[in-house]
Amino acid sequence: MDGVSLTTQNYAYWLNKKAGNVCVVTPSAPDAKDEGTYPVYRYSSIPIPMRKPYRLGFPRIDWPFHARIHKLSFDLVHAHCPFSSGSLAMRIAKSQHIPLVATFHSKYRSDFERAIPCKSIVDYLIRNVVRFYEMADEVWIPQASVEETLREYGYKGKVEVVDNGNDFADGAPIAELRRVAREMLKLGDDEMMFLFVGQHIWEKNLSFLLDVLAQIKEQSFRMYFIGTGYAASEIKQKARELSLMEKTTFVGNITERERLKQYYAAADLFLFPSLYDNAPLVVREAAALHTPSLMIRNSTAAEIISDSSNGFLSANNVNAYAERITELIRQPRLITRVGDEASRTIARSWENVAEEVYDRYMNLMIRKKLWKR
Repeated sequence: MDGVSLTTQNYAYWLNKKAGNVCVVTPSAPDAKDEGTYPVYRYSSIPIPMRKPYRLGFPRIDWPFHARIHKLSFDLVHAHCPFSSGSLAMRIAKSQHIPLVATFHSKYRSDFERAIPCKSIVDYLIRNVVRFYEMADEVWIPQASVEETLREYGYKGKVEVVDNGNDFADGAPIAELRRVAREMLKLGDDEMMFLFVGQHIWEKNLSFLLDVLAQIKEQSFRMYFIGTGYAASEIKQKARELSLMEKTTFVGNITERERLKQYYAAADLFLFPSLYDNAPLVVREAAALHTPSLMIRNSTAAEIISDSSNGFLSANNVNAYAERITELIRQPRLITRVGDEASRTIARSWENVAEEVYDRYMNLMIRKKLWKR
């Protein structure tokens, strides 16, 4: 499950717990299990080639879904994607005269450019994305630096910053969880554990990360990659070519949150050199388990990091990133202190975020009713 899906799931869970009468509308997926306390309405979809696990939905031609969803009455719709689900949310908002909130999560131009070699088509698609957000009543972004991307795309409207949360920010004692997790992974007392969690795609700068690991492979560490994606087999192949397999474990996808929590707790550093991400949930999840991240200075994702305070920053080159890791290996107390500060300053629970979201929804609905008068 990617960050946008996790965000939607947690919004639905906590808002339903607080206020009830929440539902999720999303494309169908082969292995989806809708076991929440709120209804989930799914419409027909097909896999997007070269972009697993994402799917392209067709709500307009799924007639049973179409008939069912248009019988429902809504007070507000919140779109987390500007494509099929966003278009559906827009139509519902217009037909029922209710507010539409739209959150901008992703760097869509990067996705388009990888799949489409024609710049004019990419520009056309970006204009459609911008047009969607211009039609929303409120546009939300998960951290302030994301605004720059939206402005680059051509959006000129107002934005509201609403943080992402994470479900690991429960304040549980970390020491025992860390000890048990490291025993499970058979890590030595003096062996550093590095972790990456996320899609295995080249856009995440994983070629860069493997080159970094190759430079420091004489150090005592274990590197764990968790996730899957279109480039997974090529990433493993590059690790073999760099003679990193003895140092590196490719875990695959983990859907059990408690199991994933153990990896975060066991890790010393979360290595996240991505320039592609806007506001990655995984950095907040790592912080909740007192694991600081090493990110690229001036990247959009790194806005929440203050170097050597609640995380670490490096220049965007292999030598600098490798040197920073080498420095930190020699400073375990600094890593611990910075991890504690990350937990205090970055990790925010979804329950807390949902309180803010609920208040924002209510205020928007009141304003929308006043506008109608």
